[in-house]
Amino acid sequence: MFQLIMCTCPDISNAKLIAKHLIQEKLAACVNIIPNVISVYRWQDNIECDEEIQLIIKTQTDKFNDVASEIKRLHRYDTPEIIAMNIQQGDDSYLNWITESLK
Repeated sequence: MFQLIMCTCPDISNAKLIAKHLIQEKLAACVNIIPNVISVYRWQDNIECDEEIQLIIKTQTDKFNDVASEIKRLHRYDTPEIIAMNIQQGDDSYLNWITESLK
């Protein structure tokens, strides 16, 4: 089975570092880096509003723990966003490409 893992980053350099590392280690087939995401959230009882970079990581479900571990190791936040959504359907050719990319 396949997943999209989402993670926000504080800046483009941290986003690129994580994305390149996940690809290099074959933990992800592709990582989209989406700049200029505005996040509004509560942190330590304050409402925050920050510009962040969104990562969308395409991988297999059995890679989740390794991906999460590497994000935590490389990320600058104390509690980075690491959430996964299972891909229920997808083009067979694309899903096969993900599988081949992670070998």
